Amino acid sequence: MNTRTFRITVRGVFDGLTDDQRAALLADAAAHDVLRAAFTPEGTLTYDIAARPAFVFRFSDTGEKEEDILDATERAETAATTWLSERGYGFKNLRSSAEDLSQAPLSKRQRRAARSAEA
Repeated sequence: MNTRTFRITVRGVFDGLTDDQRAALLADAAAHDVLRAAFTPEGTLTYDIAARPAFVFRFSDTGEKEEDILDATERAETAATTWLSERGYGFKNLRSSAEDLSQAPLSKRQRRAARSAEA
């Protein structure tokens, strides 16, 4: 059986931050810049608290069956809420989206490579 790779995005908005929490997020903003964004098993957090209170966590996970994406999404949401809660950050409007990369359409470059491999 093939292993499937899932990409899960968990989005939300910081809520009710204290001045100290906001200052801490601002001080650590460079480490959470969108240019450092990656889908990783432990998750990558990005935000730009100076522009807006929104955040995005990016997770990667694997599974054997298509249905495993539901469990992967639940694990990602739990990891995101745990990270936020452990630091005392309030949040709201948490929503997730997940993609099974085995179901993603091939890019133009991938289609071209597949055709040349068949020839």
